[in-house]
Amino acid sequence: MKINELLDELYSYSLFGIKLGLDNIQKICDELGNPEKKYKIIHITGTNGKGSTSTIIETVLLEAGYSVGKYTSPHILKFNERIRANGKDISDEDIALTYEKVKNAIKNIGITPTFFEVTTAMMFLYFAEKKVEYAVLEVGMGGRFDATNVADGDIAIITNVSLDHTEYLGKTIYDIALEKAGIIKEKSFVVVGDSDKEFLKAVSEKKKTFINTEDKYKDVKYSLNFKNFMTEIYISEKKFNLSLFGDYQVKNFLCAYEALKHLGISDDIIEKAVSKVVWQCRFERFSQNPLTILEGAHNIDGILNLKKILTHEYRPDEIVMIVSILKDKKVKEMLEVCESFSDKIILTSLSDNPRGLSGEKLLEYTDKSSVFSVEDDIKKAYETAEKSNRRIIVVCGSFYTCERFKKEI
Repeated sequence: MKINELLDELYSYSLFGIKLGLDNIQKICDELGNPEKKYKIIHITGTNGKGSTSTIIETVLLEAGYSVGKYTSPHILKFNERIRANGKDISDEDIALTYEKVKNAIKNIGITPTFFEVTTAMMFLYFAEKKVEYAVLEVGMGGRFDATNVADGDIAIITNVSLDHTEYLGKTIYDIALEKAGIIKEKSFVVVGDSDKEFLKAVSEKKKTFINTEDKYKDVKYSLNFKNFMTEIYISEKKFNLSLFGDYQVKNFLCAYEALKHLGISDDIIEKAVSKVVWQCRFERFSQNPLTILEGAHNIDGILNLKKILTHEYRPDEIVMIVSILKDKKVKEMLEVCESFSDKIILTSLSDNPRGLSGEKLLEYTDKSSVFSVEDDIKKAYETAEKSNRRIIVVCGSFYTCERFKKEI
């Protein structure tokens, strides 16, 4: 079977939707010989920052000489990005081999799993076969009933909690935090990066002792270097030049830093590694001339974080934005935030995505002021943005927007 046909078959499991629960994944893992028990687990959840925190940890552990697997979602350009071992995406050949084994296990059990359950089983098996020492796992959604939670995390990190995926996780910060805190196991060393009272109450119900990095590192200083797009973080006398850019990346760094110090990794190794971290569509420089930034901000918190970064350096009349947002997000509120820091916003289409909207549909969520225009063709939207001669072009609103931009530009 060719890789495209195989991936089409794999994506067909998406027809079974999202089913939160551990029964299916537990049965598959049992049938495969429990590969999830063959390495140490660093388990990461939170509304935002999971991918950045995961990638910082992965990069540092590799620098320290460990064999490391990393599991993240969604992918930007290729499915292979979701499953990485020792700094490399899984190959097409290994996707085929691993999928075949998981498919046979599913057939033997006689169940109908979801896409995420199948992918998670593939990841567990692949990491076991690669003999990784650490698996860094990003939760797909929530935590308690997420397929990744069949594994017992040696370290459990909860970056933050805000109101997102409320139809699945609950309507309040406390309820959502309780779901995310479900990744905490009896043996877990727990790190949290948020000081919200309801959030901390939920975490403490799962584990009495945990490290709150906002409290422990409250005196940490940082600055944003707009010349080379580095986040400069100062802990005591040590300076860390983080290659992920933005105020919000400081919190992600501190969650990762605390976990790495727990594992005995030296500051020198951390300092060396964090300047090399690469993570797609997190204030990623796509082009220097014109300066074009891709940012996967896909909820209110993400857009507010983007605003905080940009307003350090740019006025609204210096920023042009290309935006598309999925319909299950707070579209109106997100566009209002965008309008508060840019006076030229081009709305483009994600209508080929079942959750996507066209530019015209997005316009209906706005005040239809002169700030907004519509161009469903993202290539033409970029050409329009270039002609505006602004200091910076920002593509944001969804990882799918960034994915489409990368594929078509």
